[in-house]
Amino acid sequence: VQLQASGGGLVQPGGSLRLSCTASGRAVSRDSVAWFRQAPGKEREFVTAIFRAGSNTYYADSVKGRFTVSRDNTKNTVYLQMNSLKPEDTAVYYCATSARLILSSLRLEHAYDYWGQGTLVTVSS
Repeated sequence: VQLQASGGGLVQPGGSLRLSCTASGRAVSRDSVAWFRQAPGKEREFVTAIFRAGSNTYYADSVKGRFTVSRDNTKNTVYLQMNSLKPEDTAVYYCATSARLILSSLRLEHAYDYWGQGTLVTVSS
């Protein structure tokens, strides 16, 4: 299984970006998918997750109301729409998948089976 994260770039504060996470070797519809991010000098942190069953979504408080996670199973891709971006959103964003994710574990890195390589998002004027 390989995950390809893309869509990062440089954007001004208040702008938008859409990240994509495309899976190969396994149908993304079979998994729960999360996005994490790692800012310079900081630990990687949970951003959002979309569950396999029912497509329930969960967000970190810092991005709630600004970010939206969605999936397109026909394209084997999960998206992260990021609006109203702030300088503190600057980070490398990673997608990850889990075949057996449970609610109590969604923020834990070890709950995920596969990880993408990351895509850099820079929010700056």
